[in-house]
Amino acid sequence: MSTKIGVIICDRYRRCAGGKCFRAMKNREGAFDIYADEEIELVGYTTCDGCPGGNIEYAGEEMVKNGAEVIHLATGLIVGYPPCPYIHTFKDFLEKRYDVKVVVGTHPIPQKYLDMHTELGTWEDEAWQPLLNATMADEATRLAYN
Repeated sequence: MSTKIGVIICDRYRRCAGGKCFRAMKNREGAFDIYADEEIELVGYTTCDGCPGGNIEYAGEEMVKNGAEVIHLATGLIVGYPPCPYIHTFKDFLEKRYDVKVVVGTHPIPQKYLDMHTELGTWEDEAWQPLLNATMADEATRLAYN
């Protein structure tokens, strides 16, 4: 039996082929390390459709209809410049509307993004800490995702 997941990415990366997300999924790195001992099946991959997230409602519904038990909000939503101002709203909405688990993050945060956000002070607010935890890997892994 496998856990079915969906991935929603930031629309500014809409042309992303998903390389880092899929590599992390295959290697069970970043936010996918929670599936270390289980099979997973991707049942949806799309963008939020840009601010303020016009596709979140439709995408969540389709993913759940396709069996998604977990929806991942991609790492790009937290590492982009600026980070997604709607990420808490997306998480809360998807969990309440579709009764689905939402994980913030996919692939590990690349070191270059951690360095820049640290320099900018972007993630100093405590509200960011729970959103960063799943993707804050060790330095060697972060460097491998640069």
